[in-house]
Amino acid sequence: MSNKSPCILLVDDEPANLILLEELLQLQGYVTVSAPSGDEALEMARLSRPDLILLDIMMPEMDGFDVCDRLRKDTALQTVPIIFLTALDDDTSRLKGLEMMADDYLTKPFNSRLLLAKVESILQLSKMRSQAVSSEINQQVKEQSKRQIVAAWEANESLSEKFQLFVPEQLLERIAPKGIESIQLGNVTEEELTILFCDIRGFTAIAESQEARETFEWLNAFFTKMNDCINTHSGFIDKYLGDAIMAVFDQPSSHARDAIEAAVAMQESLDDFNAIRHQYNLQSPVNIGIGIHTGIGMIGTLGSDRRMDSTVIGDVVNTASRLENLTKIYGCQIIISEEAIVHAREFINDMNIQSNSKENILLKCDLEMETENNFISRAQPTLLHSHSLSNNYYYRWIDRVTPRGKQQAIEIYEVWAASNPASEAKQLTQALFDKAMQGWQAERFVAALGYFQQIAEQNPADTVVTFYIQRCQERLDLIAVNINT
Repeated sequence: MSNKSPCILLVDDEPANLILLEELLQLQGYVTVSAPSGDEALEMARLSRPDLILLDIMMPEMDGFDVCDRLRKDTALQTVPIIFLTALDDDTSRLKGLEMMADDYLTKPFNSRLLLAKVESILQLSKMRSQAVSSEINQQVKEQSKRQIVAAWEANESLSEKFQLFVPEQLLERIAPKGIESIQLGNVTEEELTILFCDIRGFTAIAESQEARETFEWLNAFFTKMNDCINTHSGFIDKYLGDAIMAVFDQPSSHARDAIEAAVAMQESLDDFNAIRHQYNLQSPVNIGIGIHTGIGMIGTLGSDRRMDSTVIGDVVNTASRLENLTKIYGCQIIISEEAIVHAREFINDMNIQSNSKENILLKCDLEMETENNFISRAQPTLLHSHSLSNNYYYRWIDRVTPRGKQQAIEIYEVWAASNPASEAKQLTQALFDKAMQGWQAERFVAALGYFQQIAEQNPADTVVTFYIQRCQERLDLIAVNINT
């Protein structure tokens, strides 16, 4: 017997029988609990698993056979030893008891010594079986552990590759510099990088019009194309946020340029995706908005000891997200901050100095402050030439804003691919756009509105111009109200 006294559950609808069994077993040092019905017996057995059950058969509502059947079907209780203790003395009942997988069958009135002997014998046998099973399990665990260690070494490379599907290699290098086993909460590095946020326009409406399986199918195809563009330009996806992507570009010196070129490539790749959208039951083309910002971010592990995640946090992340939201307001596909523009220009200028080549020329956007009207001229489009024509793109200044949650205003730019169908029209109207923006900044709203309306006549698809026409009209209406009052 173990130091802990075995617990025996007594089940009988006759109180006198329960009292007799309790006194007999407790004198032998056993702990007993009693149940006057089958339902209560099952409830007690589940609350505190007994070491043995003495079970009467003839009980109202649920007899002992039913109780035994339910116990044997319960995975948590099916191995508990059961002794039928009953007045039924016929062979049919005995046979049924054995078929129910009872450990023994005793009839009333019972011999006390025989009952105690059987109880002790069955408890000892159950204990030995448990020890044997435990020993066998321990041995199996040891052997399995050895096999797992060998397999782990053999599969280490494959495991690393699979793990990188969830945690990019660039993140692993920071949060696990000495291997996966070195990952721990609080591993963090601070560095300058560029964040790209991409979001699908009208995703909720699209998802509501499809079966969930269809949505998952085209989303995965879409994400695959976007991921290829990001990886090709030395970035990596930090996380998927439903229908959105947060990507990180961390290459020293070139991360801003990488992010801008990735965004342009994503727009061009989206055209290819929309060309085959009907195979995903997409009636209308998918549209996206992209926001890009450069700044200081913290890359590391965040969460708790039991559940952590690798991520990037900081103002650079929040601002990139806010810029992506602004694409909805201005109707742009890509909006980037001045910090990203400046960083990309510095990298290309450095490359030009090092290569001293005329093939890579940055036609600089004039960022000088004009003293006459205090206007920062950022409207002239800038073309970045590279060895791959598909990477050509323009950008133009569109506003100075204070994103939600920030205290300082930032300059924002629209970026579009040179291959974009609207590119030529924007270039042809650029001189008017410069004058319109100068008028807006100088608060000459009548003149600015006139210029913007001229542009709209030539290029009605220019969403930024449409936005500023509405802005100018609102300012003029407000001025008129103030004059009249």
